[in-house]
Amino acid sequence: MNKPKMIMFDYGQTLIREAKFNGVRGTEAVLKYAVKNKYNKSAAEVQAYADELNKEIGRFDRTKIHLFQHEVPNHMFTKYLYESLGIEVSLTPKEIDDVFWNAAAPGTPTDGISEFLSFLKQNDIRTAVISNISFSGEAVRKRINTLIPDNEFEFILATSEYLFRKPNRHIFDLALEKAQLESGDVWYVGDQYKCDIVGARDAGIFPVWYTGAIDTQYYEDKEVLIVKEWNELIECILKI
Repeated sequence: MNKPKMIMFDYGQTLIREAKFNGVRGTEAVLKYAVKNKYNKSAAEVQAYADELNKEIGRFDRTKIHLFQHEVPNHMFTKYLYESLGIEVSLTPKEIDDVFWNAAAPGTPTDGISEFLSFLKQNDIRTAVISNISFSGEAVRKRINTLIPDNEFEFILATSEYLFRKPNRHIFDLALEKAQLESGDVWYVGDQYKCDIVGARDAGIFPVWYTGAIDTQYYEDKEVLIVKEWNELIECILKI
């Protein structure tokens, strides 16, 4: 375990604790901007069709998500979804992402994350983000900067903009290139075992499993540093 020159973070349930996803609530928010609804579809009906499409293409199955290593950008998905149902909304694709996401899954910073980021800054440890997410990179940056305004992330990689999803090594290699660092100089912190922990480790990056905001059982893995609170990670770094 080497002291990191940079720590990269996952977004959901790592930096930000998101509320349980409610697609109908998100769709209701988007439909408020409908200028045409040819078949008078309700939010529940639109979301039911979205669920069918997502199941067909393998999105969001938590038991298999690590198997799908190519991202489907949300602007492509919603464009098909609404146009195929005869719906037009007076929003740009990026605005749809914001409106839907904010209503469907509002978030709050995980406990102690701001203090942990301040500690890293004080110790000259750089920071960045890699997120498996279908929302636009702009939406992700906006949410993170709104909820953690004092962050100094050098870059925020949203897989919606880069094709590959964790655990695919390509997305980690891209992050290392952006950071201009070797894998041994970087730690990666995330909540999802196969995408975050196994993915980072396979890329030669030291993985840290943050369990403070997850709602699923986690594996026992003696080769992985597991922390439930950010203070635990501060203590680990200070001991190096």
